[in-house]
Amino acid sequence: MFEARFQSFDDPAPAQTGPRVEALRAELERRGLTGFILPRADRHQNEYVPPSEERLAWLTGFSGSAGVVVVLADKAALFVDGRYTLQAGTQVDTSIFTIVHSGETSPEKWLGQNLPAGAKLGYDPWLHTVDGAERLGRTCTDAGATAVPAEPNPVDAIWTDRPAPPLGPVTLHEFRYAGEYASNKLNRIRTEIANLRADALVISDPHAVAWTFNIRGSDVQHTPLPLAFAIVPQEGKPSLYVDSAKLSNAVRHQLEEIAAIREPADFIRELTALGVVGKTVRLDQATAADALARIVTTSGGKVTRGTDPIAMMKAVKNPVEIEGAREAHLRDGVAVTRFLAWLEREASKGELTEIAAVEALESFRRDTGLLKDVSFPSISGTGPDGAIVHYRVTRGTNRAIAPGELFLIDSGGQYEDGTTDITRTVAIGEPSDEMRERFTLVLKGHIALARAVFPDGISGAQLDPFARQYLWAAGLDFDHGTGHGVGSYLSVHEGPARISKLGNTPLKRGMILSNEPGYYKAGAYGIRIENLVLVVEGPKVEGAEKPLNTFETLTLVPIDRRLIEMSMLTYDEISWIEIYHAKVAAALMPLVDDATRLWLAAATLPLGQG
Repeated sequence: MFEARFQSFDDPAPAQTGPRVEALRAELERRGLTGFILPRADRHQNEYVPPSEERLAWLTGFSGSAGVVVVLADKAALFVDGRYTLQAGTQVDTSIFTIVHSGETSPEKWLGQNLPAGAKLGYDPWLHTVDGAERLGRTCTDAGATAVPAEPNPVDAIWTDRPAPPLGPVTLHEFRYAGEYASNKLNRIRTEIANLRADALVISDPHAVAWTFNIRGSDVQHTPLPLAFAIVPQEGKPSLYVDSAKLSNAVRHQLEEIAAIREPADFIRELTALGVVGKTVRLDQATAADALARIVTTSGGKVTRGTDPIAMMKAVKNPVEIEGAREAHLRDGVAVTRFLAWLEREASKGELTEIAAVEALESFRRDTGLLKDVSFPSISGTGPDGAIVHYRVTRGTNRAIAPGELFLIDSGGQYEDGTTDITRTVAIGEPSDEMRERFTLVLKGHIALARAVFPDGISGAQLDPFARQYLWAAGLDFDHGTGHGVGSYLSVHEGPARISKLGNTPLKRGMILSNEPGYYKAGAYGIRIENLVLVVEGPKVEGAEKPLNTFETLTLVPIDRRLIEMSMLTYDEISWIEIYHAKVAAALMPLVDDATRLWLAAATLPLGQG
């Protein structure tokens, strides 16, 4: 039917966890270590990592994008958040690993309860941030134990068939997409370095490297990243540390106009040299590895920690990036709407599966002619699979999409002018009254956040209750954040802004975030409604003492009317849906085929009609 291109559905090979854990314990004993803590991370703290950095999956069998494992001599625990508790239970040998919900018991708390006095807990300083290593050190001290940097990583010592590091080609991100020249970005960064009273900034986050130098890469799946470091001095030319095998002559020539191109092996030596001459180096406390701080301080330099100034610059999109996002969402809206029309026709035949749905959606996106990749592995879950927040369908778990179920599809595309992320929940056949009620509660929260008007400087944590209030009133909730930042042809999960209980970054005009409340009934169904929104100037209010902001919804795809219980909605909520659907229809009608146009007309009818 459709050819899958970007996403694999193969079942992960069963991890030989027993022998691997025993081999790790033997290696730890050889080094005089009591245990080892291993996060799912690489040297850059990326969400998506290349196969050569998938140590956590290799050791435990868990393939989620976030987790931590602790291996002691007589016990081991895997810590995952609420997105992954169900997934971990199906992938991990629970006779070896205890699965712990990290939101209820943190690794630090568990270690405090389980580390024996006098223990030496190893950690790889390249895989823990400066702040994380300090927390780990305090935890060990309180338990009468010691945190010990372990280099090289003991897992690498036993991972005999570890894949080679990636060598994806680096490409230039053109001005027509970036909207600002790299030279101008570097000038802004130097100004911030001076304001921070630092001599140099280490850029350890590849997203920031890509944004700063207007480059993209292909070292990891789904995010166009070149794995690289950079050092930007307050004065003088920055240095970009990237494997020369990734650079064509043309790309190297253009980059050399703004930066000194160095090999990755030069990075530690030149960072050490900054310390030797007593320079003050700025590190991002959220992403910089503990190893970087150790290199600077042990060589005689000084480290100042705080937010990387690039993070906020990158999060606030410029006018070219904003217009690109609108174009990408219009294009993506056509693809997803074509898919939903196709889904309605095919699902009624009773033969459609979760994998077939993903293959179809990817095909519709490829039909745009501009898709570079999907922005993450599509989450395609019907019935009970939809209740697994980050469910990843494989050939072994693939279910038929059956009448009477809810089907949840969360997906996105990477286009050079923008990154998309959308979730729609669709009724297959006739939904139950409970499904309609829960869906409408989620929808009410989605609308409340979409319509929010808030003073400039408000954080995501302050807005998060807007999306949960109706679920809370019914004694319900969802165990994930309400929204995350989104990059411009970069990460679909971009910091520092987010809408969650922990989101303390002020929301600024030009930021793009998701609005995705949900509800999940284990073993039955899942519901999530996700649009991307842009922070824009709010309405003019007479007497207002602060500037006001609001959201512009970028996503252009209908919401399933069959799941809406109209009697639960207020006049303003109904009005929001009608206006949104009218906007969707007006934008997409001229761009879709005849069959999709008929479906779209019915899908955007006013509530109560049709």
